[in-house]
Amino acid sequence: MEPVTFSESGGVRYLHFGSELIQGAMRIRDPDEIYLEYNQQMMAWLLFLETKPGMRIAQLGLGTGALTKFQHRYCPAVKTTVVELNPSVIVAARSMFFTPDDDRRLETLQADAKEFVQSAKYKNQFDAVQVDLYDAICDGPVASSLDFYKGCFDILKGPGVLTVNLFSRHKSFNINLNNICEAFDNRVLLFPESHDCNVVAIAFKGPRLEAEWKDVSKRAKLILEKTGLPTNKWVSGISRENARQENKLAI
Repeated sequence: MEPVTFSESGGVRYLHFGSELIQGAMRIRDPDEIYLEYNQQMMAWLLFLETKPGMRIAQLGLGTGALTKFQHRYCPAVKTTVVELNPSVIVAARSMFFTPDDDRRLETLQADAKEFVQSAKYKNQFDAVQVDLYDAICDGPVASSLDFYKGCFDILKGPGVLTVNLFSRHKSFNINLNNICEAFDNRVLLFPESHDCNVVAIAFKGPRLEAEWKDVSKRAKLILEKTGLPTNKWVSGISRENARQENKLAI
């Protein structure tokens, strides 16, 4: 397991795995805020799914617990299951980044995400799956095979939404994107690249989705008003970035 280290600058605390590369960040005065742009975009499932009692989210990779904290605070109907292999990351998320302890809405499993998605126990169990799996080298996701993404598909309900953090400036990008597209029958959208070279992919399971972008924009505005999540640029970014999605969402 990589060593877990920390740094602080300008009121922001950073998580590292024994190198200068950033694995996550938190604004100390606002620990429940999702600080990094790509992390914010990992919440894009909110655009397409209404939160409701009994909804379950699988979060593969804990990091600083940014998504965990946000969902725990702003999505009270949702139960989040976190899968994190490194026990030191779990300890750090709770002690240094103020991630809450497990309760009826939060379950943390020290487990391998690649094995988790292959388990028959979790088949068709989750409304959304968030994947952010990187090691100390950060040159691409540590889980990127077709079998892994087929596993992600299998643990989703239908309708269900997958969000994945990809690194755009590396050969792993096309490998991952191709495997996500194959596992999800090409029902995949991309956010524009963020300033830190991350690209978040959104994949869909279930009935075909068609909606006017103006209606998706209304949903984005509602999320912004309720949570402060900066969704105001999401719709324009997604509609521009993806071919044949300019006029309306159809996937």
